[in-house]
Amino acid sequence: MWRGAAAALLCLGAAYLLGRGFDPRTWLLPPPPRGRLLSVAELARYRGAAGEPGLYLAVLGRVFDVERGRRHYGPGGAYSGLAGRDATRAFATGDFTPAGLVDDVSALSPGEMLAIQSWLSFYSDSYNPVGKLVGRFYDEDGAPTEALRQAEAAIEEALKFQAESEQRKQQFPPCNSEWNSAKGSRFWCSRQSGGVKRDWTGVPRKLYQPGSRGSHCVCVRTTGPPWGWPASSEHSDRGDLDNPHLEEYEGCHPLAEQCVLKV
Repeated sequence: MWRGAAAALLCLGAAYLLGRGFDPRTWLLPPPPRGRLLSVAELARYRGAAGEPGLYLAVLGRVFDVERGRRHYGPGGAYSGLAGRDATRAFATGDFTPAGLVDDVSALSPGEMLAIQSWLSFYSDSYNPVGKLVGRFYDEDGAPTEALRQAEAAIEEALKFQAESEQRKQQFPPCNSEWNSAKGSRFWCSRQSGGVKRDWTGVPRKLYQPGSRGSHCVCVRTTGPPWGWPASSEHSDRGDLDNPHLEEYEGCHPLAEQCVLKV
């Protein structure tokens, strides 16, 4: 059950990002809510059971009233484990076991920190903010703790990394590829390969990332100035072919739009 709920939760987060037209270069953290300061014990009373005062959950110490989502978060709901606590880590990892339903976000990957940020934006947009949870992320006066500052810094770094990755993808879109045991591997470029629509096709090349031993196939522009150069500047009209992180596929014509590597 928990595995299914976790997968659905992560898919819902991805759908929310796509629906909002996610742009990591401009998406900022929503402001923290004003209102009450709740203790961990007080928040635990808001799990939506009969006789309890309401249905709350917290993300990065920010408390939201999720009564409108009772069928999801209330008793018996797929995400009931999130109610009455700060289970920020679970939003990133999908671990709905007791060990995963915690607020410790240390050592999470950049992608996981972005998942937390997207869920925080989702709750800020979709549910009413109640206040702050006194504990890991806010002190007894409601002031941010060092743990919160570190989490926010990690999110900002992840956003920067995501923006740089998107820029690299625009410069070097991934190739189309296929493999079979009889013919071997085939790599080819088109004006939509890698999911990047553009007005050029490009040729396949191996791209080596600094610090990485492996490579992957990308499509490379063959004309015009190198990426980032103004069109009016003097250049060799070879696009990005001279980029030092690229390598030709052995046995393939340097300007062929496809390359077949036989077994």
